[in-house]
Amino acid sequence: MQFSDELEFSHRGRKDIYDHIEQHGTVDYEDARRALNMSSEQFGHHVSVLRRDGIVSQTDEELRIIFEDERSETYVEEGLEVTIRQAREDDLTGLVGAIREALSDRTYIEGETLADVVESENVLLRHNELMKRVFFVATIHGDVVGWVHINAPELKKLEHTAELTLGVIDEYRGHGIGSKLLDHGVDWALDHDFEKLYNSVPATNDRAIEFLESRGWETEAVREDHYRIDDEYVDEVMMAKRLD
Repeated sequence: MQFSDELEFSHRGRKDIYDHIEQHGTVDYEDARRALNMSSEQFGHHVSVLRRDGIVSQTDEELRIIFEDERSETYVEEGLEVTIRQAREDDLTGLVGAIREALSDRTYIEGETLADVVESENVLLRHNELMKRVFFVATIHGDVVGWVHINAPELKKLEHTAELTLGVIDEYRGHGIGSKLLDHGVDWALDHDFEKLYNSVPATNDRAIEFLESRGWETEAVREDHYRIDDEYVDEVMMAKRLD
């Protein structure tokens, strides 16, 4: 996916259109034009240039950002054909459902919060003055069965770090999907010059902690009684991985 600070726009109007679509996901053509207070001729011209340059697509009067990162991986494991690719806005409903199903045991608080945020905002991908957010998904027969999410604050003092969350629905665990997703997330972070990733989980989530440790993550900090789960206080374990 291209970000507006990585693109060169020859006109401020085109950047405004790009930023509006990126902020809201798929948008209605006329709604976007009115929101940006542009004439039909002006808006149409800018959209035409963005389409010509392969930055924006238009389908049935809807506009969306074209994804630059088209890397995907398809593999077969014990008869299952799994595809891992960058998420698109139309994956939103399936992704939120997968997150809620995977985390129904309430042992991954950050992931639960992520589902709430994405669902309330109704936008998967973010890149603005406050935050950068991207997802990769694992799909089987087109259905989302797992995800990896990277979220980074757009603050100068923290721009070298990002938070990662990861999950696979229970039915499809044990097929290497989590490892593949984690690799895609780490590769993306490396490509975008991040130096360190974090993942925070309750101390009771032994499976997540063991998985991350097996992939070279280390416990960097423990916050005592940070969570209250079913009226019991649980420590938060902050895992970290330095990217070489």
